[in-house]
Amino acid sequence: MPIQIRRAKASDIDRIMEIERLPGFEALVGRSARSIHETLVDDPTHAYLLAIDDADKVVGFAILRDIGSEQGNIYLKRIAMAETGKGLGSAFLDLVLEWAFSLPGAHRVWLDHFADNHRAHSAYEKVGFVSEGLMRQAYKLPDGSRADLVMMAVLKPEWSLKNRL
Repeated sequence: MPIQIRRAKASDIDRIMEIERLPGFEALVGRSARSIHETLVDDPTHAYLLAIDDADKVVGFAILRDIGSEQGNIYLKRIAMAETGKGLGSAFLDLVLEWAFSLPGAHRVWLDHFADNHRAHSAYEKVGFVSEGLMRQAYKLPDGSRADLVMMAVLKPEWSLKNRL
């Protein structure tokens, strides 16, 4: 099933919220209130990108932050697929990186993920992300406990070289 990418509109927020609220997703990718999505979907410093399948159905989304950053750093705040384990996430992430690196001045895309999310770590490595360090107890969970985050990034020259080979 080929994946296409498009910018989200306010009318897509229901589907985005549906995906990020699937069982177990909050512990892996987080979620945002409708008011936050409504504010950010049209914010020029953010990009809400959708994964669209061949039936024109939204099957995933990604949220990028810091679009137009003077330093050329774009933060991948969230990425989620409605169904996992089919390889669609990696295909979508490749399209997200292609989109991000096509922006003027974009040089680095970075993210962080829970240290115990090994599936995500492998998916990020598969498309070229490199571990840059561990942020100890950097995320406060809803129950008040703390979780470690792994920081990863991919640079445009690395990603471009990988995709030319």
